[in-house]
Order: sequence, then structure tokens, then C-alpha cells
Amino acid sequence: MTDIDTAKVPAEKRTKSLTEQAYAILRERVITGILPPGAEVSEPELAEQLQMSKTPVREALARLCVEGFMEAYPRRGYRVTPVTIKDMNDLFYVRGVLEGAAAALAAQHLTIEEMDRLDELADASYVMGEEMSTRTFVSRNEQFHSLIAQGSRNQRLHTLVMSHLEECARLFHMGTRVRDINPETTNDHHRILVHLRARDAEKARQAIIDHNENTRKGLLAALISNSAAGLTL
Repeated sequence: MTDIDTAKVPAEKRTKSLTEQAYAILRERVITGILPPGAEVSEPELAEQLQMSKTPVREALARLCVEGFMEAYPRRGYRVTPVTIKDMNDLFYVRGVLEGAAAALAAQHLTIEEMDRLDELADASYVMGEEMSTRTFVSRNEQFHSLIAQGSRNQRLHTLVMSHLEECARLFHMGTRVRDINPETTNDHHRILVHLRARDAEKARQAIIDHNENTRKGLLAALISNSAAGLTL
């Protein structure tokens, strides 16, 4: 079998592939804070950094604008969307509603194997200021919440939960830089799991709602007290 001649690959497909690459790189930079809230960027600048033409970068930026991570300014470029107190409050309110419903259903449907996996994920931790452990912590936290949503056996609900978890990832990266949330997260996760194992739908619902509220309050207090955190009042 011979290698595919890239010259024979349609230009449209090559552009799409480069757009996906640019999108993945830029989205990660926004979520992890490499591109912090309020940062201004331009197509030429990013195209040079990524060693691509402006077309895939422009398409990637347009997608990030649709997702709410970027804002476009005609003739000026783009800005990473600031994080506001209202954004945080609205996001965690919706998360509480969605994840509460998911946890109540998951209490009825999760398998023993899935709950054992939740037990492993509940013990995730990180070292403040250490990039790799922070990324692992945020990822494992997302997996914990995702598995509960998946356990609802309602695919539409799982999809909605995941979209809000992904939006929260940027907040988690911001928060881990200014406060230690290891004990709080571990304790809350294990408390949720106790009720899931007991098959108590209402207590599982309330436990995950309380967890979301604890996270919201802790993040908000930490980000407000730290002027360099990137929160806009």
C-alpha cells in the first residue's frame, strides 16, 4: 500500500483539516488560560504562530466566537471573552439543574462497575502551580461528572451536561491557580457517590446541586479576591 499523495487530497479537505487543528489549539489555549480572558489577538498573528494561512485560523476563530470563547471586532481582530460574575452564576445555575436531574436518574441506572470507576475519579488531586497535574485534575473532574450524566441513560441530557462542563473547564483552570480545591472536591464527590450507591435519587440530586453551589461560591470568592485572575465584575 502506498502513502496518499497529499497533492491529490482536495484543497477543501486540507483546509478543513487545518481548521480543526487551529480550532483545537486555540480552544485549548483559551480554556487553560494561555490566552487569558480579555486577551486580544489577530488572524495574521495567530496564523504566523501556528504556521498556517489565515483561512483556517479565521474559520477556527469564527467557531470559537459561536461557542462564546471569542468576540470579533471588525478591523480590530478578536478578543478572548471575559468571564463575568453573571456568566458564572448563570452557568452554575444551569449546571445544577441539569446535573441534579442526571444524578437522580443515574442513581437508578449506574452499574457497580461504573460506580467503582467514579470512586477512582473522586480521588483526583493537583499541585497548585503545576500545569500537568492541574490538567489531569480538571480532566478527571470532567470525567466524574460526565460518567454520572452518562449514567442517566438519557443521551440528550448527557450532551447538555457535557456542553456546560466544557464551558466550565476555563473557570476550573482559573480557579486552581488561586485556591486549593482538592479537599472540597474530593469530599463532595465521595458524598455524591454514597447516595448513588444507596440508589437514593433525591439525595444524589441534592448532593450534586450542593457540590455545584460549593464550587461556584469558592471559585467566585477566590477570583474576586485575586485581581490577576481574569474575572470581570
